[in-house]
Amino acid sequence: MRVFAARWLRVLLLAASVAALAAELVVITDVQIGKLAQQFGPVAKNRLTGWRDILVNPKYKKMSEREKLERVNDFMNQTPFIDDLAHWGKEDYWATPVEFLSTHGGDCEDFSIAKYFTLRALGVPDDKLRITYVKELVIYNQAHMVLAYFPSPDAEPLILDNINKTIQPASARTDLLPVYSFNGSNLWLAKEQTGRAQSVGGSDRIGHWRDLQARLRAAG
Repeated sequence: MRVFAARWLRVLLLAASVAALAAELVVITDVQIGKLAQQFGPVAKNRLTGWRDILVNPKYKKMSEREKLERVNDFMNQTPFIDDLAHWGKEDYWATPVEFLSTHGGDCEDFSIAKYFTLRALGVPDDKLRITYVKELVIYNQAHMVLAYFPSPDAEPLILDNINKTIQPASARTDLLPVYSFNGSNLWLAKEQTGRAQSVGGSDRIGHWRDLQARLRAAG
């Protein structure tokens, strides 16, 4: 997460199929978990089994949206932060939720992506969720990614983050400067700290989202 301009050009999102892909997220099987546990160890089994429980246990789908946010945010934030270069040997790699959890590590993009797909699978509408690029101003002074949740279209969003692990309204996160955000159907330029933004339309051009989609489909 180093240069906003380069990242902006590389992302060039968003294929509308992402929303459908999230809704159709395949629940991982015991056989798949077993193979990943052999490769990555017991932590992979524990994390993937816990994630599957969130996806399939009826009690989670019956929760309020705020309760779903809390559960998913807390679960994903148990994963250690590991820089892409150290973890994947690449400057920039967007992991699928299975890759993120089975290897028990990832950077801020991986946290946000895993939270987004899991909340979509739990029934949170796509138009309430935006993966958001920000600049973190206090601790790291660099590009960062969070997940924003909008209770209603004009409401102030809540921020799900792996640095500050407490869900807070955007106005309370004065350490974050929003730049742009996206979900499965649109891309927005940030205009205010509260998260209100100008829509600039979707795109199906080449970017990390497309690579991520292809790997998710292959896994499915």
